[in-house]
Amino acid sequence: MSIRFEGKVAIVTGAGAGLGRRHALALAARGAKVVVNDFGGSRDGSDEGASAAQAVVDEIRAAGGTAVVNGANVADFAHVEAMVGEALAEFGRVDILVNNAGILRDKSFAKMEAADFKAVLDVHLMGAFNCSKAVWAVMREQEYGRIVMTTSAAGLYGNFGQANYGSAKMGMIGLMNVLHVEGAKNNIKVNAIAPLAATRMTEDLLPPEALDAIRPERVTPGVLYLCSDEAPSRMILSAGGGLFATATVVETQPVYFGDDVLSPEAIAQQFSGTQDWAQAVSYPEARGETRRFVHLAMEAAGSVRAS
Repeated sequence: MSIRFEGKVAIVTGAGAGLGRRHALALAARGAKVVVNDFGGSRDGSDEGASAAQAVVDEIRAAGGTAVVNGANVADFAHVEAMVGEALAEFGRVDILVNNAGILRDKSFAKMEAADFKAVLDVHLMGAFNCSKAVWAVMREQEYGRIVMTTSAAGLYGNFGQANYGSAKMGMIGLMNVLHVEGAKNNIKVNAIAPLAATRMTEDLLPPEALDAIRPERVTPGVLYLCSDEAPSRMILSAGGGLFATATVVETQPVYFGDDVLSPEAIAQQFSGTQDWAQAVSYPEARGETRRFVHLAMEAAGSVRAS
């Protein structure tokens, strides 16, 4: 199997440096026409400028690929609509969206200002919404689409000083789950990458000796797989240093408490019973859990009445 992207058009946000740059270069090298988006500026999102994105476009063109630059702010829906409009005018379609753009404003929760929380959510979560929304109708009409969210272990598992970032990254998993369900009938596959890579976002958070081992290019092959015709959907792919693993949300078997014993004390006494992970399951969508709980509750209630 050879994964190629001839005839495909990809938008990669935050592609002026780091992971986004590597994703854009790799997609172009395998035949995709690429919109290299980057608002530019510093890690906290305080500046702007398209020079970094233009350098990536120049690099792609020098290698014989096709790319255009775009400086849209993904947190501004009007900017994003214009970006997608320009992509359609230039290339006629949009097949792939990699939601990679992000900023950091790390502080402990006690010290974090509301503005710092909102700014990070605006770029990561609202940015992913804005870009996905702007391409959604196009992908539905052409009966093809691949969307990759960029999540993080900070969202999946938590990390000190990143309440804003972790909230945004976990929110993107919720967005992925719903878009997977709604896009399935139109061959739109939606996945998430949870990368660990040495970039300007992480370089001062990791020990220097680790940086070479977790170069961004050791994440990008996973992103390209999630962008491919053969991609799964609703997959969280953790990636770093050439290592790949899948993550998912699972739930244990429900434990029933009848009305005669239902109390906070009873739950406390039997709480360990709700943590039998050996029989945990993952639901394909929310109504799977709803149906299970309703069925088990009605079954248990019927048994109580019968007795």
